[in-house]
Amino acid sequence: MTTVAEHQAAIAALLAPLSSREPELLRGQRPPVTAVPRVLARDVVTSIDLPPFDNSQMDGYAVRSADVVPGVALRVGARIAAGHGIDLLLPGEAAPIMTGAPVPDGADAVIPIEAATPNVFQPEQGEFTVSFAATVAPGTFVRPRGSDAAAGTTLLRAGTRLGAAQWGVLVASGVTEVPLVSQLRVLVLSTGDELTRAGHPLVSGGIYDGNGASMAVALAGSGAIVSDVLLVRDDPRLLRDVFEDRNRGVDLVLTTGGVSAGAYEVVRDVFTGAGVTFGSVAMQPGGPQGFGVAVLDGFSAPVVAFPGNSVSALVSFEMFLRPVLRALHGLPPDRPRATAPLAEPLESPEGKHQVRRGRMTSAGTVELVGGPSSHLLHSYAASTVLVHIPVGVGHLDAGDFVETWSIDD
Repeated sequence: MTTVAEHQAAIAALLAPLSSREPELLRGQRPPVTAVPRVLARDVVTSIDLPPFDNSQMDGYAVRSADVVPGVALRVGARIAAGHGIDLLLPGEAAPIMTGAPVPDGADAVIPIEAATPNVFQPEQGEFTVSFAATVAPGTFVRPRGSDAAAGTTLLRAGTRLGAAQWGVLVASGVTEVPLVSQLRVLVLSTGDELTRAGHPLVSGGIYDGNGASMAVALAGSGAIVSDVLLVRDDPRLLRDVFEDRNRGVDLVLTTGGVSAGAYEVVRDVFTGAGVTFGSVAMQPGGPQGFGVAVLDGFSAPVVAFPGNSVSALVSFEMFLRPVLRALHGLPPDRPRATAPLAEPLESPEGKHQVRRGRMTSAGTVELVGGPSSHLLHSYAASTVLVHIPVGVGHLDAGDFVETWSIDD
């Protein structure tokens, strides 16, 4: 058996060539709405100033600071609203200005309406005056042109995850071509004669395909695009046909089931000798594994093969594929990790790295959820952490500390 670390390195090496893929150039000003943030592939520079003109920080009066003398009346000029063009402020004039409106040429300060006499805006028709109780310094309540980012400034660096604020500044800067780390396309194949698609009646001995759903969601959470989720019977010819027909345009084929040492291991039967290596990893659950670049009849694609039991497949994804995929998409690869005391004793096979499912209690201890068996998907769904027991440990008592990975995102 290989170690967990050795298999992790093997999967990382298999997918390493995908790190050199070309960026995706998103055109237009509509950001993609995805559950996982997209990541910049290259630096983005603004071609305009932000803000693009001096504008008012307050509702008030745009003035020439030199004209403001306590108690001396100034003529009230035309109102300036947000979206108006840049006007000219005449000497001895104060122009009513709204928040965000362009400061007129000649003005160098804004006085809030609350500091004016009268302290309300007068009607637009008629001749009026306004006075102020105090002088004002140049630049007061003026947002200078380029004060957020001057033209030529690097807005965001390559590797930046694009959340609400980042997309906002890109659009506000008029950026219409955003270079994104391209998303990997993954084909998911669930194998087994026993599998039935949801919505169809179960036959005797059949089960619904939960693996396809869980792998698709896990892949999307790692930044990938799921090109399709297909059920494949335990028929080598069918699997070969699906692989040859559906692998074009995908970066990875992920299979579940058919990798053990039984009599109907279709994935192992088809891909052995075609570039995929099969073996066992010293891990429970998820021992049987396969990986490699499969080549069949001139068609090739990287293949990662997981066991078919639901918990085995999910644990395998967490241990081997999720960190690599997230790193390839520029996302943090690791789950939040911590150590915490066990709420109860446990047993573990000394020769294997055991991954149990659990949840944190209000007392800060780890409570195990379900047993170690690889079919307990409901227990996994009720868990908030993965609990790691390393090789060489056969027993832990309540109160002993274990490593946990948070999975309640």
